[in-house]
Amino acid sequence: MLEAYCKLHELGIAHSAEAWYEGQLVGGIYGVSLGRCFFGESMFSIMSNASKAALINLVHKLEELKFAFLDCQVYTAHMESLGARFIFRCEFMDLLKSGLEHETMQGNWGVRPEFRDGKAVS
Repeated sequence: MLEAYCKLHELGIAHSAEAWYEGQLVGGIYGVSLGRCFFGESMFSIMSNASKAALINLVHKLEELKFAFLDCQVYTAHMESLGARFIFRCEFMDLLKSGLEHETMQGNWGVRPEFRDGKAVS
């Protein structure tokens, strides 16, 4: 998995949203983008709510970039509490088809500077 994601990152299609506190990585989410679809792979947190903060940041960026959806792969009550909703396969396939009609955005999508290193930056 590590080698695969490093290669996907080199290709510009694996991305992460990270939460930092006092210079330390404390949480995040990573996944793959194709077209205007984001497929979340995994989240982690070593500080309470850090992965949630990274997810919120990612959702804002995906909305800004007009992504069709963020696929959380498995619908759970926890994901529902974060805003996920269950969809049937036919709806997913329609969203996928629509999202894949767009060119895949490669490389760094930029950082929302107001959250860099857990500090407000203007």
